[in-house]
Amino acid sequence: MDSAHSVHVDLGPRSYQISIGTGILEKVGSLVTSCCPTQHAVVVTDENVEQPHAMTIATSLQEAGLQTDLVVLPSGESTKSIEMAERLWQKCLEVEVSRKSIIVAVGGGVVGDLAGFIAATYARGLRFLQIPTTLLAQVDSSVGGKVGINLPGAKNMVGAFWQPAAVLIDTATLDTLPAREYRAGLAEVVKYGVILDEEFFEYLERGESNIQQRHPSVLIDIIERSCQLKAKIVAEDEREETGLRAVLNYGHTFAHAFEAVTGYRELLHGEAVSIGMLCASRLAERLGRFDRAGTERQATLLAKLGLPVTVPTVEHPNILKAFRSDKKAEGNNLRFILPSRIGSVELVEHIDPEDALWALGD
Repeated sequence: MDSAHSVHVDLGPRSYQISIGTGILEKVGSLVTSCCPTQHAVVVTDENVEQPHAMTIATSLQEAGLQTDLVVLPSGESTKSIEMAERLWQKCLEVEVSRKSIIVAVGGGVVGDLAGFIAATYARGLRFLQIPTTLLAQVDSSVGGKVGINLPGAKNMVGAFWQPAAVLIDTATLDTLPAREYRAGLAEVVKYGVILDEEFFEYLERGESNIQQRHPSVLIDIIERSCQLKAKIVAEDEREETGLRAVLNYGHTFAHAFEAVTGYRELLHGEAVSIGMLCASRLAERLGRFDRAGTERQATLLAKLGLPVTVPTVEHPNILKAFRSDKKAEGNNLRFILPSRIGSVELVEHIDPEDALWALGD
């Protein structure tokens, strides 16, 4: 499908396009026809997105001549489970999914991760489309091929790297996104500026008002640039083998700890990332790697965008335990992504636990 705003993810034979526009969901039928011809599509969505987005997509696929089955799941992180995966595998059997069928994921990160996992595993691998409908999924989880489910004691522990055949991003889906969810997605946008692109960070500082108002052209700009930055990292380190892709986890070691110790009930992921970035920035200051002005710029921008900037009430021993279970940790070796300047970060090893706890600021 032609798109004025298109980002290429360069992965050799697994390369694909991210198409970005406003009011383009009804074009998904022509996108499928051009990128992955098939006679059968299974649309996976959740109850929050079924009307109108998933129905619009199902209608477009049917009008393109595809047999279309729609599967509507409960919303929420608990849907990314073994039980729900089994239910979807059984559904694929029931509707006679073949290796020529495609899975179409319509929703936020939970739907994208779960539907992508089904695509990676059923019949030893099916093609799938990512159609993310939250800002967080549009700029982060829908790009890069990470799919998976949670175990009761560990988030995203079972999964695969399985690249989509295409990603379709319609900014109009953000019109129906609750304000808190929208703001949470902005934390990942700010992250891209801090880790890779100072000029983009400055653009966000200047355009904060239009971003808050969800101005369509500004949304396309920030989503397109975020996707370009992530696509570059993914192309260079698709399976996290060189360590380069780790920079995308700026603020996430703190964030995952906050999410875990508050029982995943108090903070949205993006809210935890907002606070986590500031903790990582303070830690870099303490180690003499970064200046206070850089931390204050981040705090000012995040606060203006309506994101939390203060650490929740947490017990330090619990935070430390969460740090040690982080995927980047190796035994007692605490590792954090820390900024050296706005636009550049690096992986720093052997962080003293006392310094990491000091960065919480309480």
